[in-house]
Amino acid sequence: MMSIPNMALRVPLPDPCNPSGPPGHRPGCHIPVDTRSRARYRPVMTWDAELDATGLLCPLPVLKARKRLSALPRGGVLRVLADDPAAVVDVPHFCAEQGHALLSAETETIPQVYLIRRGG
Repeated sequence: MMSIPNMALRVPLPDPCNPSGPPGHRPGCHIPVDTRSRARYRPVMTWDAELDATGLLCPLPVLKARKRLSALPRGGVLRVLADDPAAVVDVPHFCAEQGHALLSAETETIPQVYLIRRGG
């Protein structure tokens, strides 16, 4: 099992008006720039364990997620991959009932990707 620190990383985004030039130097650009900050960032979520539940049908993705979450410390993050159409309803309901936090749900992709933080 791979252990990744449980924190958001900061990844710089390219400047849309001047991707190759220095930040803040944007001649003719229509997008305002905040010269106090030299880069814009977006958070990247990391996880402590991953569960590949593709090919499994209801209720197996949730049952396997429950088992995997029980092995994680409180606050640990589990990434679940699922392609069961019922997981769109089952995973959020499971998190709400069991006291876990659903950090993100990418339901438009195949497989669907869920990030769950273990609760109490």
